[in-house]
Amino acid sequence: MSGFEVGDVTTLTIPQLLARRAEQTPQAVALRHKEYGIWNETTYATYLDRARHVAAGLQALGVRRGEKVAVLADNIPAWVFMEIGAQALGAVSVGVYQSSVAEEVRYVLDYTDAVVVLAEDEEQVDKLLERRAELPRVRRVIYEDPRGMSKHAGDDWFLSFEELLELGKAEAATVFDREAALGTPDDVCHFSLTSGTTGNPKAAMLSHRNLLYMGQALGQVDPLKPGDDYLSFLPMAWIGEQMMTVAVALANGVTVNFPESTETAMHDLVEIGPHFMFAPPRVWEGIQSAMFIRMQESYGPNRALYRKLLKWSTDAADASLSGKKAGGMTAFKRWLAYWGLTRPLLDQLGFLRLKRAYTGGAALGPDVFRFYHGLGVNLKQIYGQTENIGIAYVHRDGDVRFDTVGKILPGGEVRITEEGEIISRSPAVCVGYYKRDEASAETIREGWLHSGDAGRLTPDGHLQVIDRLSDVMKTAAGETFSPQFIENRLKFSPYIKEAVAFGDGQSEVTAFLNVDPLTAGQWAEKRQIAYSTYMDLSGRPEVAELILDEVRQANERLEPHERIARFVLLYKLLDADDDELTRTGKVRRKLIREKYAPIVAALYDGSERVRVEATFKYQDGQTQRVETEVVVHRVPGSERAVPRVGPRAERVGA
Repeated sequence: MSGFEVGDVTTLTIPQLLARRAEQTPQAVALRHKEYGIWNETTYATYLDRARHVAAGLQALGVRRGEKVAVLADNIPAWVFMEIGAQALGAVSVGVYQSSVAEEVRYVLDYTDAVVVLAEDEEQVDKLLERRAELPRVRRVIYEDPRGMSKHAGDDWFLSFEELLELGKAEAATVFDREAALGTPDDVCHFSLTSGTTGNPKAAMLSHRNLLYMGQALGQVDPLKPGDDYLSFLPMAWIGEQMMTVAVALANGVTVNFPESTETAMHDLVEIGPHFMFAPPRVWEGIQSAMFIRMQESYGPNRALYRKLLKWSTDAADASLSGKKAGGMTAFKRWLAYWGLTRPLLDQLGFLRLKRAYTGGAALGPDVFRFYHGLGVNLKQIYGQTENIGIAYVHRDGDVRFDTVGKILPGGEVRITEEGEIISRSPAVCVGYYKRDEASAETIREGWLHSGDAGRLTPDGHLQVIDRLSDVMKTAAGETFSPQFIENRLKFSPYIKEAVAFGDGQSEVTAFLNVDPLTAGQWAEKRQIAYSTYMDLSGRPEVAELILDEVRQANERLEPHERIARFVLLYKLLDADDDELTRTGKVRRKLIREKYAPIVAALYDGSERVRVEATFKYQDGQTQRVETEVVVHRVPGSERAVPRVGPRAERVGA
């Protein structure tokens, strides 16, 4: 039977939709999970069976309608079993980033009032134990991986996942069917955390209809067939993975594949060969950088052939991206390039079956877009927020433009306010934020989601996103600029991993830069430039010259008042564990400015270098303070009068 016979999925809840799929296609493969090198399959019948056992087990533990059940784990089948089992009871699932430190975990569980937590393994359990006294509402902790857990035998706070399934075995079908039937599409079923760029993250309250509308609408734009494969490797707590692994998968009947680990995800992708894929720009840029490194390490004739064939491919891609049809000779060259280069590359990457690929969360450089479209990857930009299930806008086939994020999904509306803010309305817009009534009222007004982003619409309905309204800055001369736009242009370089721009109220724009340890390290090694640590690499004058040239090139793509005048190569990578980035990789601009205030000051007071005490935090919790010197680099051709903010002096801080 066709998986499309479920009809309009927005009339169902997620547990009801799972039951419908299990009834119609019980033996179709819903999930795969790689363990010890072997892909294990889960049919829809088994998927439903596990969710039923979880629901009955949770009820036996006292979980009731409206209570919160949290999951702290990597991408594993137990996550979705727990999530849908809890939702069947009318409880609300809560996603917690598996990379969170103990204090972040405590905050989420305390804020959301979680009563039961699925913690994948000993590492995640230890985070809970560290803050156990501060989690009085958590009644039970369920662990999926029993390794290392024997030391907790006799502690009734803990229960294994297998014991939970056994606990619900007797009443599984009765409890699930009875309780799931009471659910309605507009019930809140899941809490997804916002990025938290300016403070603690908020929990967006998502309904079944929110999630399933988005999954169904994407399927209308980009038809998916039951059995199409998808690899789930991004954090399940992120809305970007919830929308794919739960919403799109169940709405369209696709098969979700969980890798063995995050470290093996790219290798496992090659084995699966997915039909569609979603990843943030850093993943697409990382794949391209890895290929760039392999090409650089190859023999001279191979490098020359690679460049020639890739140029032929991207020339044809340029034609299609501009809405033109490649001419006879261009098409012929593309055909030669396909068989000589791109098909073997697609095979190596696991992209041969890839019909569509998506990227979002930040801008992807036009050169990266050209690269993938040259390979024949139908890569599309998407745009959305946690509050509207991650995808509200997407490119249509044959209408992909690297300077837009496409058009709004079917059933949605978009406007640009007088202030330039993007606002939208659709069945995907969430109820609001949990226990944050004031923020909810400010963000969602009469059904319109106020994104907080500045943007514009093209005459034919494509959306262009500029930056966060609150982040748009002005120079001392009153010239407006977007730091995010500048940062994205800088990150088009394969050697720049992260960038943070400054310049509000100043006469010049400056930046912190992180060199990419992979590409910059390979570049240094090829030139026999010795280095030991990241601090050592970023402090090498040869690397500074390399980055200086990259900044010059980025400046050529910027307006005069946007160009970087001075920059520093930061001695450490910006890190979410140090609160410098969110768990989704977004820059916490205000915190960085405060934390590294002496270096920011040096960018504007004319200093050529600044001495700082750098603090490094290790995985075991130990810290080390090291005194180092950061060099301030001036970009030739960007000279402007620099207002003094204080006397030149050695500054110690950061």
